[in-house]
Amino acid sequence: MDISTKKRRIALGCEGSANKLGIGVILHTGDPGSASSTSTVLSNVRHTFVSPPGTGFLPKDTAQHHRAFFVRLARRALAEAGVRVADIDCICYTRGPGMGAPLTSVAVAARTLALLWGKELVAVNHCVGHIEMGRAITGADHPVVLYVSGGNTQVIAYAEQRYRIFGETLDIAVGNCLDRFARALQISNDPAPGYNIEQLAKQGGRVLLDLPYAVKGMDCSFSGILTRAEELAAHMKAGGKGPDGEPFTAADLCFSLQETVFAMLVEITERAMAHVGSTQVLIVGGVGCNERLQEMMGAMAADRGGSVYATDERFCIDNGIMIAHAGLLAYETGFRTPIEESTCTQRFRTDEVLVKWRR
Repeated sequence: MDISTKKRRIALGCEGSANKLGIGVILHTGDPGSASSTSTVLSNVRHTFVSPPGTGFLPKDTAQHHRAFFVRLARRALAEAGVRVADIDCICYTRGPGMGAPLTSVAVAARTLALLWGKELVAVNHCVGHIEMGRAITGADHPVVLYVSGGNTQVIAYAEQRYRIFGETLDIAVGNCLDRFARALQISNDPAPGYNIEQLAKQGGRVLLDLPYAVKGMDCSFSGILTRAEELAAHMKAGGKGPDGEPFTAADLCFSLQETVFAMLVEITERAMAHVGSTQVLIVGGVGCNERLQEMMGAMAADRGGSVYATDERFCIDNGIMIAHAGLLAYETGFRTPIEESTCTQRFRTDEVLVKWRR
């Protein structure tokens, strides 16, 4: 049946750009591209590679994890969705951006499923997947998007079938800054270093330590603040005092780091809102789960008569359903990825994607 007339369309999405392997199944019903079309999450399963405290996750180890768990997660996703292979219209996978070895392992697995099952492939931009999933879950129609994760920090707004980048990090991503700081304090990576920093920060606040605040136009820099935070962590371990002459704690450091980096993000997001005339902010990406970031962004948006939209950890953390959803949107417009072109790349900018499904 022609996809343009088919009333039920199902996609399986495969995500593995970092340390989370996610596979999800989504159902779209109604006329493709119409306002009446609806999306239903049928399954959304995930497994995370967790490295020891004080370490990061290496590409080769992460890729090995994804290869080891892919088949069992795919079986579980189909079982929970209650669909047969024959029901699936396309296989969607993350083309990039992300870590090379994990991306490759999942791309090969998705390509294998497409060949075994006789399905068409759809390569998806990871960042666009986050945005479209956030829009679908929250109902935000024309937001400024703050995309914050371990590998990406961007302020984005839609215009003329592209997601335009208004500002971004000049060096490391905000999530990478938090992850690397967690290593300096030997904070556990289970369930995620950023989450554990957030919980510690709630116990701090006695003192706001002075950290570099680096906003340059619409862009941010996080390498300097990370270096200073690591120096303060070493100073604290050596029994050093804070600016008031009193000892400071790991919780105080986590609080100070969060307050500073999130203030930077709020500033550039507010400037983008003013530029495009939007009253909506949509926060996506793993760092978007942080309640303090949502609170600070909400206060700014409220001052402008606007509102903040965010999702919970099922959808803000990397997952397969966001790849399935964005891939199916593209599939419904006629987009396909030939097997011989089903590659992946570590660098795939958000604004490279033609967003043909939005008018």
